[in-house]
Amino acid sequence: MPLEIRKIEAFVVSLGFREPFRISQGTSTVARNVIVKISTDNAVVGWGESSPSQRVTRENADTVIAALDKIGPALLGNHPLRIEKNNELMDSVVEGNPAAKAAVDIAMHDMLGRETGKPLYLLMGGYRREVLTDLTLSIKPPPEMADDAARAVRQGFRALKVKIGIDPEEDVKRVEMIRERVGNAIQIRVDANQGYTPEQAIKVLSKIHRFDIEFVEQPVAADDVKGLSQVRKNSQVPVMADESVHSPEDALRLVEAKAVDLINIKLMKCGGLVKGRKIAEIAEAAGVKCMVGCMSECAFGIAAAVHLAAAIRNIQYADLDSDYLLKDRLVREETLEIRNSMRVLSEEPGLGIAEIDRKLLGEPARVYS
Repeated sequence: MPLEIRKIEAFVVSLGFREPFRISQGTSTVARNVIVKISTDNAVVGWGESSPSQRVTRENADTVIAALDKIGPALLGNHPLRIEKNNELMDSVVEGNPAAKAAVDIAMHDMLGRETGKPLYLLMGGYRREVLTDLTLSIKPPPEMADDAARAVRQGFRALKVKIGIDPEEDVKRVEMIRERVGNAIQIRVDANQGYTPEQAIKVLSKIHRFDIEFVEQPVAADDVKGLSQVRKNSQVPVMADESVHSPEDALRLVEAKAVDLINIKLMKCGGLVKGRKIAEIAEAAGVKCMVGCMSECAFGIAAAVHLAAAIRNIQYADLDSDYLLKDRLVREETLEIRNSMRVLSEEPGLGIAEIDRKLLGEPARVYS
């Protein structure tokens, strides 16, 4: 008898940040995510996570549950390891809603690893076993951000992602003060989260280039491909697309437009690991390197993203720190460690997650069976 999906459970969890997290588009104090558990007829289970963003994907926990109300019943009775086919089915019953689909996709991949007894990164390519992640610095006054940067370096981080995009002149000061505090050995990346006009972006980048900036992420509005291309042509700092790329089709459009040097893949934007891999492959064919980033995932979503980053050669960068920024933990901290800025994968099957805080997880908001 082949495996069959017999039950899908969805849990809504509220996870607080260690401190308010501010970017150019707003401030967050809590992540309201949806954890998905898929069970089969032979007791094999898989766990996934949805971390929706109203700003980026027009989703929230309620819309994720509404999407799962359609996806869950449609998947019952299907073979959980026919992951590509099940992704096609999800797209046929629900349009959009990538963060909702990501939770199911991740859970099926977790189940694949558990069924075969292998860690997921080995099943997806196995290029590396460790992934260097940056630590993201929330927007604050420049001296406070410099203090945060120095603290992160003392904690062992070797790469910093600096949020900018509020005030061009103050942003230059932020980067200058951070570089002065951490020295030249630390990698610094900046992320404007669509905060600038093309003209502002070009001006800021011309000023911060001297501080050895690795790349700038999404300097202009997501739908402004012409503006993104303009910034790339006039910047000595490599340009990365984030909010502009939600799908493999978006990736193809941007590389054809010669608008980017790099692409940030986020599982919540694209719908999970299947489509994340396709974005990486399109980018590689165009000579464009990738990063894997995150929204506000806890360990489930972050583990999936780390496995993807480890598996594929063309994913050269990682911004996988959101679980570190959360004070509430659904799994033991040592399940997915950060050692000297490195995400170190275990050899446990699937995502490698075993012990879950059932009290914090709570009772399922939905059960499809």
